[in-house]
This record gives sequence, structure tokens and C-alpha cells, in this order.
Amino acid sequence: MSKLGHSTLPTDEELAWCIGPPLRDSYKKILDTEDPELIESAIGYYRERYKGPGKFENRVYDGIPDALASLKAKGYRLLVCTAKPELYSNDIIDHFGLRLYFDGLYGADLAGTLDHKPDLLAHLLRSESIEPERCLMIGDRKHDILAAKENGLRSLGVLWGYGSHEELSMAGATALCQSPGELEEAILRAAGS
Repeated sequence: MSKLGHSTLPTDEELAWCIGPPLRDSYKKILDTEDPELIESAIGYYRERYKGPGKFENRVYDGIPDALASLKAKGYRLLVCTAKPELYSNDIIDHFGLRLYFDGLYGADLAGTLDHKPDLLAHLLRSESIEPERCLMIGDRKHDILAAKENGLRSLGVLWGYGSHEELSMAGATALCQSPGELEEAILRAAGS
């Protein structure tokens, strides 16, 4: 932000809403601008940090590797659909040893053509020849749930991420899940809805 002439930096709490929506949309709001050059400059500065150590400054939630291993062993086909750029997302799942659980990864491209989750999910469904009624979108923000609805999928809102019970319910999640240990049961509940 200081590189863009802003001396007051938002706190982590003030930026929590930024996790989920496309970066371009977030920077429009943060910088209070529609100027595409300023927005792209902000994204460029962000990516300078993110493409290095920034993409690894996170952690895997407790219980996730076990939950993924169990789902994979039971024959579930697991795909990642993330608003993060695909280039960086591949590095992240490799870094955290999660690649073996997933059959594919779909993320935004750097140019912004797949920034919006409904478009990205539609691309995934076409690319994988998946019928929407045969799959379930699992996510922790309203953007995941709304993308599922727009593409005709059921959805499971997980409550250990960034979205609240209220956010996921209001977005129309088919079902909610409290913890990774309850994931399989919640998937079956959402699939049966």
C-alpha cells in the first residue's frame, strides 16, 4: 500500500473480507478506484511478495490430510477450484504435500480471465466433463457457494475457514460442516439433499 502512496495500512481484521473474492475486485474496494492501471499496479506489488515466500505463509488446517486421505481411499474424485492463481496454487499444494489427494487443480489465470469463481467452476466442469448434479462444491466463503449455485451444484460450507455460519447459510449452502473429521458425513448429507 505504501508503494501506491497510502500511508495508513489496514489491519488483518479489516482485510479478512478480501479472502475469497478476485484480487481485482478487492483492490477496487481497498483503493476506492476504478482505475485499471492502479489496480494492476497494486496486483503487481502484491504478486512480487506472493510469488516468493508469501504463497507459503499459511498452514494446513488440522485434520485435513486425514480427511482427504479417507475420501480418496473411498473413491471420491477430488479437484481444487481456487481463486488463487493456478501457477501459485500448484506450488502451494506441492509444498504442503497435498498433491497426492487431488485429481486436478483449477485456479485463476494471471490475466484475470478466470477471476470470478462461477466462471472458473464452469471451466473446471467443462474441462473434466463433469455433470453438475454428480458433484459437490466444498468451500469456506460465500463465493464458493454462489459459484456452485450458478453452475447447478450442491454445496457444502465448511466452518473452519474464513466464512461464518451466517455467511455460508445466507449464500445458500446445501449443508454445513463443523470440522474436517465430520467432512465425509457432511458430504453424504449434502449429496442426499
